[in-house]
Amino acid sequence: MRHNKKFNHLSRKTAHRKSMLSNMATSLIMHKRIFTTTAKAKALRKEVEPIITLSKEDTTASRRLAFQYLQDKKAVSELFQVISQKVADRPGGYTRIIKTGYRLGDNAQMCFIELVDFNENMLKTKVDKKARTRRSSKKKSEEESQAAELKKEKAESKAVETKVEKAEPKAPEQEPAEQLSEKAAAPEQDKQATEPKQE
Repeated sequence: MRHNKKFNHLSRKTAHRKSMLSNMATSLIMHKRIFTTTAKAKALRKEVEPIITLSKEDTTASRRLAFQYLQDKKAVSELFQVISQKVADRPGGYTRIIKTGYRLGDNAQMCFIELVDFNENMLKTKVDKKARTRRSSKKKSEEESQAAELKKEKAESKAVETKVEKAEPKAPEQEPAEQLSEKAAAPEQDKQATEPKQE
């Protein structure tokens, strides 16, 4: 009986399966994306993610453990020099599986498996996507307080303006000198007009 033996044998003997997954892990590290069946991709994800986590600590011991699995010096150097820097802030989940349909010959389900941090298109859409906002009373209260402050400032400015107007009494407007001379000459002309002519 095979109770609790959940991993997929992929229809291969142990040695064949291990070497195949090792080669696939090397290809994924070197090319950042590979095209395979969904079953193999899921098996590969379990193998490659612990190795990427191992690469975050660049020591001789961790390099030896990675080489023990990958058996490729170039892949190990790529893993520790390039990939480890990109995934430094990510706490797991370094790979993504994207299903692409079914294979024509045997109708096997196909997919891409790729390293998440190396897909520029996906990263761009993530940045462009707006953060989901929630209606909160905190935000409303902040807006209300800002509005109240603006009202207070306006009221204070109006009060200052009215105080200034009251403090400075309006001086009587002085008429120009020409108008004053005309007014002075006008009563004399009226007197002459009212007086009867003496002959």
